[in-house]
Amino acid sequence: MAQKVVTLFIDDLTGKESDEAQTHTIALDGVRYDIDLTPESYDKLYDALAPFLHAGRKVGRQKVTQLTRKAPSGGPSAETVRAWARDQGLEVSDRGRVPTTVREAYERAH
Repeated sequence: MAQKVVTLFIDDLTGKESDEAQTHTIALDGVRYDIDLTPESYDKLYDALAPFLHAGRKVGRQKVTQLTRKAPSGGPSAETVRAWARDQGLEVSDRGRVPTTVREAYERAH
């Protein structure tokens, strides 16, 4: 069976399909918004924001990075807890987050 995937580009403001629609990112009060707009709708957005953009302070561009969580400081490493859990006959995965129940059992034992 053949399958055909079709991607439609829709202007989020007008709801109309357009090959010219592009994704734009807006940030306000620490919240990022992505909106797909045609050049005409983008001009409307820019015109509406222009007085605020000109009065504001430009802080530069920020790289979009994937945030990574740090391991809890002061506690045992995931590898230590996994090794202990295996010695106790508990099943734990080799990767990913160590279940809270396993960490709690480790803390009770130590």
